[in-house]
Amino acid sequence: MPDDTTHLWYVSYGSNLCTDRLACYLQGGRPEGGLRTYPGARDTTEPLDARATTLPGRIFFAGESTTWRGGMAFYDHETPGPTPAGAYLITIEQFADLAAQESDREPTDDSPLEAALRDRTVLHMDGDTHVVDDGLYSRLVRVGTIDRLPALTVTSNPGIADVDHTRPSAPYLAMIGRGLRETHGWDDDTVQRYFQACIEATAAP
Repeated sequence: MPDDTTHLWYVSYGSNLCTDRLACYLQGGRPEGGLRTYPGARDTTEPLDARATTLPGRIFFAGESTTWRGGMAFYDHETPGPTPAGAYLITIEQFADLAAQESDREPTDDSPLEAALRDRTVLHMDGDTHVVDDGLYSRLVRVGTIDRLPALTVTSNPGIADVDHTRPSAPYLAMIGRGLRETHGWDDDTVQRYFQACIEATAAP
């Protein structure tokens, strides 16, 4: 059985809700509609489990994605949501490699993020966050516990009120929409209403 020395729950709130998109971070490849090919993780095995969940905070779109163009989704745990999400049971190493690629970096075996994840104090921080470095997705957020294992996500260091917001591209929203249908069973109207609410709520920082 997996334990907290080897595994955790990675909680996704953006395009990684779609398992095909997540697979590009684990097995390597280019997501449908994307511009970048990913090297994949050092460990290419599939998640041991996956399930739908909901986060209490809100997502916002900022910066410009090298894969999708347009804004990237980030999560602000201090701004009320809710945010539909997906949880994947993966290894600590896979989480580190996934987060590295989210920040447009190559996976390595000596990243500060992996070192932080192997620190039990950081791994089990209760409702707190830990900033690893200056990467795009550099903030670890403990979002709960699933089956006695820590559940974490990654987001930007700046919060929703600290950055200029940028509109996400159509291919990016299409991939997030696929994930929402796949993970939460939403229909097209529900997906579109959710996107509109997210964009309108963050129209100005």
